[in-house]
Amino acid sequence: MDVIRVAATSRSTAVAGAIAGVMREKGQVDVQAIGAGAVNQAIKAITIARGYLEEDGIDIVCVPTFIEIEIDEQERTAVRLRVEKRGTPASAA
Repeated sequence: MDVIRVAATSRSTAVAGAIAGVMREKGQVDVQAIGAGAVNQAIKAITIARGYLEEDGIDIVCVPTFIEIEIDEQERTAVRLRVEKRGTPASAA
């Protein structure tokens, strides 16, 4: 599974292009963000990507989850947004 990591300073249009590219190629992608600013950019990017993919007849949804990751030997809570085609069960991944 591809994981796109998003920071608060990430350009939402660039992330959207990456999401759309992976969705066209593989059909699903995880978008991961830590912190309010990064989550905001991730949500904006998914919204923009939805518009890009709509032109190709692909409708997407996202399923949010919390995950624990380790950064510099510290546990951090991240938001992981599973992006998939509408109608694809999350458990099928």
